[in-house]
Amino acid sequence: MTTLVFVQRFLNDFVRNPVNLLLLVVVPIVFVICASGQLASFAKLFGGPAGPAVELATAGWAAGFIAGVAMYFQMAATRGTDRRVVIAGLPAARLSLARLVTGGCLAVLAATAALLALIVRTGVDDPWRAFAGTLMFAGIYVAIGAAVGVVVRNPLNGSVIVLFVWIVDVFFGPAMGATDNVATRLLPTHYVTLWMIDLPSGLGGPIGDLGWALVWTVSAVGAAWALIVARTRTGHGHIRLPEAGSFRSQTSAALRAAWWDTRRNPTLWALLVIVPVVFILGVYVITPDKPISIVLPENGASITRTLSLIDLHGATMAPVAVASLAALIGLFGVLQSRDGDRRAALAGMRTSALLSARLGVLTVSALVATGVALATSALVFSPVQWAGYAGANILIALTYGLIGALLGPIFGSVSGVFIAFLIAFLDIGIVQNPMLQSEPVFWSRLLPGYGGSQVLIDEAFTRSFDEVVPLLVGLGWFVALAVAVLFTYHRATRPVS
Repeated sequence: MTTLVFVQRFLNDFVRNPVNLLLLVVVPIVFVICASGQLASFAKLFGGPAGPAVELATAGWAAGFIAGVAMYFQMAATRGTDRRVVIAGLPAARLSLARLVTGGCLAVLAATAALLALIVRTGVDDPWRAFAGTLMFAGIYVAIGAAVGVVVRNPLNGSVIVLFVWIVDVFFGPAMGATDNVATRLLPTHYVTLWMIDLPSGLGGPIGDLGWALVWTVSAVGAAWALIVARTRTGHGHIRLPEAGSFRSQTSAALRAAWWDTRRNPTLWALLVIVPVVFILGVYVITPDKPISIVLPENGASITRTLSLIDLHGATMAPVAVASLAALIGLFGVLQSRDGDRRAALAGMRTSALLSARLGVLTVSALVATGVALATSALVFSPVQWAGYAGANILIALTYGLIGALLGPIFGSVSGVFIAFLIAFLDIGIVQNPMLQSEPVFWSRLLPGYGGSQVLIDEAFTRSFDEVVPLLVGLGWFVALAVAVLFTYHRATRPVS
């Protein structure tokens, strides 16, 4: 009964922000409806299974990511609280069980929403298999989110790690054509995917793919439970105080303090290198060398050219990586500093100086991620015009960094991560991807990634510059987002009278 009471309290804490609950349902629905067909086409390019099978897997992917992020935030900021509860007399094992049951409730809700969206969109031949597979996806990612939350307390680092695991799991998994790759058997949802989409591996042994899927699920949850129990034995924290002065000295001091604070997070810098390298090179390895036709602007006219899928994929992987990383950096760079910046503003610091420091660190971090992505892309792809290609990647990175900075004060950490992931993935990875549509559709021109993506493709494969209007659209988005960030940051950090 004590465990159930704590589960109820944890759920009440989660839904205290109703946007969290709304997005826990809305994000899987939007992901499945908008991305399942495109991901099926994407898998077909890589020799994956038929479209309906991949679309079925998207329900599990959506539920898994949302459940993992939700569980991460259940764990990341509660170490001190849980430790005090254990000191007060609640057994650590019981508290850990309450945390996991709470994550399981959130996982069931996300899985149900994703599966209902898939049923409405395409229908499901075997709903019980589909629901069981989606629940196993969500359960495994609840364990992943809990494990990351135990080890990584910084929400930016933790969100990036969960996103990184999810990307590797999805794009290198059997649904994307890597069925016979020995290395993919170590991915957390490999056997769950095979069983869910009814794609026998022939390697399951006596217990079969379903047996291995259950083993993965139970083992992951058990390991997460053990980590949560161990987590309650430690806890620490620290406090920083900023300086005050003239606008110039305040800006300089805020920049130094923000930079020092960022330097204390070496994990972030490692992730800014590891994520683009593994993502770009890993996708390059699994990309088949076959022709694909796209429409390109050339000297004022639209021409159809046949390119190698390897080259096209190599050109489009860098912006996907930098957009996702920049959005998360912008989100937590502003969100984590909000309380401290509000105290600094109350002590006399100008919000313009504080914001300049935050955006300065955001710019440096986004440029580092972009530089790593470009250096990695250079190993597998050489654009026609390097300067324009690099500039387009920088525009996308800074645009999505501002989007993250805008989302943080409005939605908070959990909902902000949901929305940042959804926008970056659908915009750069799906809607603007020339592998899925040879030329932009009308509504893709309304999204923030349109301008940078069009300039990127033009500079990557043509010798003339024909995307003046998309460039102006991209710069317009950048200016509008900067103004919106200035407004929301000022409202979020101004002292309350």
